[in-house]
Formats: sequence, structure tokens, C-alpha cells
Amino acid sequence: MSQNLSDSQLSAALSTGSVDAFGLLYERYHRAVYANVLKLVQRTEYAEDLLQDVFVSLWQNRFKIRSDQSVGGWLFVVSYNKALSFLKKKVNESLEYVGNYEAFEQVVPEESVDEEHYTSQLAMVEEAVNALPARKRQVFRLCRFEGRSKEEVASMMGISPDSVKDYLKQSNRAIRNYIISKYPYGTASLTVFALLAENI
Repeated sequence: MSQNLSDSQLSAALSTGSVDAFGLLYERYHRAVYANVLKLVQRTEYAEDLLQDVFVSLWQNRFKIRSDQSVGGWLFVVSYNKALSFLKKKVNESLEYVGNYEAFEQVVPEESVDEEHYTSQLAMVEEAVNALPARKRQVFRLCRFEGRSKEEVASMMGISPDSVKDYLKQSNRAIRNYIISKYPYGTASLTVFALLAENI
């Protein structure tokens, strides 16, 4: 199977149970997923476990992901939900944080989040990303959905790494503000995503 296949072609193949398509999607996105969760959980061993968990979820949901959905976006949303659920579990297990647990519990999603919830979140994220100006949208997708480095994106787009960093910062802020303004009464996990968007 060719590495040059598009996400939609790989999604279509994945939905038929193609292990090759799954392998190519893993190769394409595992760096981005790992980087996303590591920023939240801060420890490599936790991030590695969560990386595996996210891709297990992708395989388990292979028949539900439509070819018109962004696989990168799906992984982006699922990885954040799983990382935040993991943090909630760790806080719950730690006696030193008991005093702050109730406040934390109100904003961190439960561990069991259904597919409809993920789909709803993905739609909001995609909508916010699509509302960005073209260059900012391209930078965000390349860095966050595809996990490319700032230097790599700078080379691809013919701009400086500092410009990429700037575009990314502006995109993060714009996405956060878009979700907050358009979905002020959205789910708790989206509220957390919006607040974290500055740092993603």
C-alpha cells in the first residue's frame, strides 16, 4: 500500500479492516499524538502508554470513522480526551490532591466517552480550524494534526521557523476563542480543550 495515499483513502481502507492502512496511519500520526499527550502528562512512560491506547481506539473504531472525517483531527481529539482522563485518574489516586479534586472533576471528562462525543468534539475542532486564514490553517494542520516540526513546516512553506511559531500561537488562540464564543455552553471537555489551546 502506497504511503502517498490520502487520509480519506486510508480511512476507506481502514474501514474494511486493512492492517496496512492502519500501519500507514500510525506512521503518519504517531509523532503528533505522542507530542500532544506528552505535553499534558509530562512523563514519557505515560505518554507511550497513552499513544498505544489512542491507536487501539482507532483500530476499535475503524468501522465508524468516515472517509470525509480527518483522521488527524480524530486522533487529536481522542488523544486529548484520553490524556485528560488519565490525569483525572492520577489526581483521584493522589491523597495530596484530594482538596482540589472536586474542582478538577468538574472540568475533566469521564474516562468513558462515547463515539458520539468524540464526533461532536471533532466537528467543533474542524470548524474552528477551517475558520482560520489559509496560511494559519496550513501551519496548524501540519504541526498539530501531522506532527511536523516547526523547522520542517518552515521549509515546506518557505517561511522562517519563527514565523511558523507565530502562526501557530495565533492559530491556537483563534481556535480557543472560536470555540468559547461559538459554543459557550459546550461539554466540559471542550472547555478544557479551549483553555489548553494556547499551549497545544
